Amino acid sequence: MDTSHSRTGSRNRRGLTAMALIVTLTVLAGTAQSAQPIGLEQVVSGLSRPVGVRNAGDGSNRLFVVQQGGQIRIVADGQLLPSPFLDISALVSCCGERGLLGLAFHPDYAANGRFLVDYTDTTGATVVAEYRVSSTDPDAADPGSARVLLTFAQPFTNHNGGDIAFGPDGYLYIATGDGGSGGDPLGAGQDLTTLLGKILRIDVDGALPYAIPPGNPFVGQPSARAEIWAYGLRNPWRIAFDRLTGDLWIADVGQNQWEEVNLEPRGIAGGRNYGWNVMEGTHCFAPSSGCDQSGLVLPVIEYDHSLGCSVTGGYRYRGSALPQRAGTYLFADYCSGRIWGATPGPAGSWLTEQLLDTALGITSFGEDEAGELYLTHSAGGTGAVYRVANTAHCDVDLDAEVYTDGQVVTATRLRIANLGPAVAAVELKIKLDGAAGAIGAVNVGADGSLLLPSGFDQEGGPSPLFQVTPALPRGAYSLHCRMVDPTGGEIVVEDVAAFRLE
Repeated sequence: MDTSHSRTGSRNRRGLTAMALIVTLTVLAGTAQSAQPIGLEQVVSGLSRPVGVRNAGDGSNRLFVVQQGGQIRIVADGQLLPSPFLDISALVSCCGERGLLGLAFHPDYAANGRFLVDYTDTTGATVVAEYRVSSTDPDAADPGSARVLLTFAQPFTNHNGGDIAFGPDGYLYIATGDGGSGGDPLGAGQDLTTLLGKILRIDVDGALPYAIPPGNPFVGQPSARAEIWAYGLRNPWRIAFDRLTGDLWIADVGQNQWEEVNLEPRGIAGGRNYGWNVMEGTHCFAPSSGCDQSGLVLPVIEYDHSLGCSVTGGYRYRGSALPQRAGTYLFADYCSGRIWGATPGPAGSWLTEQLLDTALGITSFGEDEAGELYLTHSAGGTGAVYRVANTAHCDVDLDAEVYTDGQVVTATRLRIANLGPAVAAVELKIKLDGAAGAIGAVNVGADGSLLLPSGFDQEGGPSPLFQVTPALPRGAYSLHCRMVDPTGGEIVVEDVAAFRLE
């Protein structure tokens, strides 16, 4: 979340349908073909400036929501617990780009109860501190257990980075911004003597306050900080490790024109230079042309400010609710509310498609213990958590009415509600139980209107209300609804509703 950019491109429409819209990002990636549509389901609202959502990996299936003002809230069984898990508001300077910005649970949290936070303190400095869960209440942290591991000054109020995550190697990775202002006036991104504009890697289980992993790339070099794992970053807003491959994703907020996402495959040696402020994305920044790109690692995804102004990094999807999206990297833009998905393409490229166009201020993504994805929305001081889900549904509700002229049934009217959104080819079929074949079929157009075959009369415009003339015989019926992805011919969702005409 880079609030040095104003939020642009606001919309009256919500855009939270599961219609997959394809756009071409001006990227190293191409454009992917539409697959399984996605949507968003609100989990909880009434939050204060949420900027992160995490799970503890302890089998509780709870979500922990980071609030920028200094609180961590718990969502358990879909409910927001009234008391915060941790409240360090008195220690935190907020808001703008300052505040409580990062949360990471120790890989052995279930056994040791340790977790880490990253925040800007009342002087504006970055602090990485460890806390422990209460010994008597699993839904409360022990505020007296605080242990500061690392602190460093921030010369300006913006570009604090602030995300933290444990890697598959068990070390803590810390994302730091370049110190702020604009254009990196301190040259921090390329300066190995400062912790600013970097990905740091430390061992929180070694010596106190922390140890330096022996494999860090600059160990033993007097002209570089040993904590540095990678450099050349402006304001990395959300890093994430792929739970399947261990790859590290780094979304880095751009300056004036380009937002970028970097990919660091697991197993490579550290010391990568991601280019800032020589480069902004794949483009020369300082100087504006003819820059020396030797030794720089360029992003796998970038987009210009016609599509947004502040990238929010996400995760590769590894859940089970959206099987066709397996392995898709989801990310968003805070300013425009757009959500994209990226999948591997030929020759190391990434193919990108726009999945949703929302009116949300998307500040972060997170995973639950099963790998399902969530996002946080913050605007105007309030916010909510949403689940990324398949919102296509055929769980139809219907009323069946029989019309007579006193003795003879002349027509049957069926009113269908709760259908949609129409994200693919939708077909409704009415079947008389025990009879072969369908009595009639109704297709739903992309605009939600019913396309009626002969013998079906629609009433009330495009609403799902239709009348069968002549009437259906009395008996037990089933209404079959199926949505099929037109690009792959695969069933998105299928449902059956029963009704009876007497």
